[in-house]
Amino acid sequence: MGEGWNEERDLRGYAGNPPNPHWPGEARLAVSLVLNMEAGAELSLADGDERNEAVYEIVEPVEGAPNYALASHFDFETKTGYWRIMRLLERFGLPCTVSCAGRTAARAPWMPADCVARGHEVSAHGYRWERHAEMSLAAERKAIARTVAAIEAACGQRPLGWHTKGTPSLNTRRLLAEEFNFIYDSDAYDEELPYRVTVGQRRHLIIPYAFDTNDMRFMPGGTFIHGEDFARYCIEAFEVLWEEGAQHPAMLSIGIHPRLLGRPGRIRGLSRFLEHATARDQVWFARRADIARHWLDKVPDGA
Repeated sequence: MGEGWNEERDLRGYAGNPPNPHWPGEARLAVSLVLNMEAGAELSLADGDERNEAVYEIVEPVEGAPNYALASHFDFETKTGYWRIMRLLERFGLPCTVSCAGRTAARAPWMPADCVARGHEVSAHGYRWERHAEMSLAAERKAIARTVAAIEAACGQRPLGWHTKGTPSLNTRRLLAEEFNFIYDSDAYDEELPYRVTVGQRRHLIIPYAFDTNDMRFMPGGTFIHGEDFARYCIEAFEVLWEEGAQHPAMLSIGIHPRLLGRPGRIRGLSRFLEHATARDQVWFARRADIARHWLDKVPDGA
């Protein structure tokens, strides 16, 4: 299936006949909770970046001066939202993948360390919270190296997975696979199961992500208002995939941002989803690195 981005697009995929991953316990559904940590990595003139980020709880472009209101919205993520979500995950005894920006890890190294101590995975989410599409090869190589170094310095473990904010470049996947030895990336939204691609001389695993089962829809222009909106949508997705999983075991990614879903008026949306999902049998809640290892071990290449 495919060779990265340097080829004609693959519009066939598994063609309605995906492989059976034989999830642990023959689960019908693997659920991947992804906690995105981006505080302090948002674009900011105060940090010497070329511009300010403009979208948070509101849309407010600020040019020529630092946007301290925006910074404080992002800071809610590590100061309050993170702890609220960690308490909830601890209550349910569930693991997650913490997709962490490098500059976040550098500024709040206690957070990746705390994640690892709790048994969660820390994956890479770029150095700054920015897309890579327009980066030069040299700039992108430097950004990936800084991200890996910052996360490893913070928690003692290098990240095994990567997810670019927005759009990657034509070089991103090659750098990840060939130069930095990532075992997977999540820069795709085209499948509901992992798949392999050829990158140079090696095969590389893609664990697709999702923007619909994601609390980013609480942001301006999104369609979530109440926590119940998040819960209802994610429960519907869960139910469809769980039912289909009797024939075709599947995977569900749930995207979480502590500055969004960690707000008190929204957090019960996540709680309700977890109450529903954990009440079902044949469900595997897994870190993305564990999904990657399982897929590489149990699913033959080319299946």
